[in-house]
Amino acid sequence: MNNVVKTVPCPTCGKPSVWRQDNAFRPFCCERCKLIDLGEWASEGYSVPVIEQDNFIFPEDESV
Repeated sequence: MNNVVKTVPCPTCGKPSVWRQDNAFRPFCCERCKLIDLGEWASEGYSVPVIEQDNFIFPEDESV
């Protein structure tokens, strides 16, 4: 079995985080970093970009 411990940088603080199934906070290094990230999403600090199109036709509306 491969005993190499894989680490990834924590998305919040950049410290190494162990990537294993028993790490309940992965990819974060700790609960604090996980909650900081959740707070950013909840306060709309992060967002997914949206491209608005006025002329978009949904496939089911093509017969119109």
